[in-house]
Amino acid sequence: MYRDETKKIRIGDRYIGGGSPILIQSMTNTKTEDVKATVAQIKALEEAGCDIIRCAVPTMEAAAALKSIKKEIRIPLVADIHFDYRLAIAAIENGADKIRINPGNIGDREKLASVIAKAKERDIPVRVGVNSGSLEKEKLERYGGHVTAEGIVESALDKVKQIEELDYDNLVISIKSSDVMLSVAAHRLLAEKTKYPLHVGITESGTVKAGNIKSAVGLGIILNDGIGDTIRVSLTDSPLEEIYSAKQILKALKLRKEGIELVSCPTCGRTKIDLIGLAKKVEELIASYDMNIKVAVMGCVVNGPGEAREADIGIAGGAGEGLIFKKGEAVRKVPENALLGELKKELDEMQALGKTI
Repeated sequence: MYRDETKKIRIGDRYIGGGSPILIQSMTNTKTEDVKATVAQIKALEEAGCDIIRCAVPTMEAAAALKSIKKEIRIPLVADIHFDYRLAIAAIENGADKIRINPGNIGDREKLASVIAKAKERDIPVRVGVNSGSLEKEKLERYGGHVTAEGIVESALDKVKQIEELDYDNLVISIKSSDVMLSVAAHRLLAEKTKYPLHVGITESGTVKAGNIKSAVGLGIILNDGIGDTIRVSLTDSPLEEIYSAKQILKALKLRKEGIELVSCPTCGRTKIDLIGLAKKVEELIASYDMNIKVAVMGCVVNGPGEAREADIGIAGGAGEGLIFKKGEAVRKVPENALLGELKKELDEMQALGKTI
């Protein structure tokens, strides 16, 4: 089953699956017990474009804090539970819109049943999460002692079956690995075997530099196959970086039109301005606009406008001066130090004219 064919699931006031838009998730790295800090981070993530937020719930104090956190935020809240079934129940009672569990770590069937009963009572989805690092010994032995796509998928579906046998199918599945191509193979296999929405990500992908590359490659392949209903870019950095990266991946695949798309050329020997610095300043500038347009930053006034002909508006640098151009046609020359300000004027005018999403 692929994205438009998956079961439609409600999480808070959002929907995933059944052809719904792909939603971006992240996870707080504050202590959930610290309500003030956690709310502040979630609000920053909301502003950046996060659609669903997940919080770790390692203690009863953290579970209780969810009630206060929920009152202050707008996006759905997912409680991340490991091992203690009582924390899952407490998280649900305190308003979690979804819980993430690994049934294999929750305990015996009776404990799992009590969690599912509470989820059923509140009609909230359960995300069944399986990581390659926590694959059962029997699954490893079956496939020669190695983590395989088949083993990961079997493990996930076994756990789904445990919950289905408790007469509950309000489920989301996530299977995670830090190995890009293993993740791709596993998601392709799982998509053929289940109707449930899939949360997709390359786990433990690394720092911003390495993690962005691994995530873009892995998520790009998986999403381009039509697989995946929610995504997270897992980075060893601020969660805000995860949102920026996720948005860029979706935009590159034409799966989300949100905000201005920036294109810029690489530097070369013809470049006579600080193109790298200028491009970074433009990137910061356009973050405050909600127009669905393309902006170009080019280093050469001779070839730049032509190479960026598809851009709605752009700037190209020269020796002490530059061009403002639209759709490849020069509009006017301006001093180099005025390029950014003139671009802002143009963007302000375009937004005022209603060229928004």
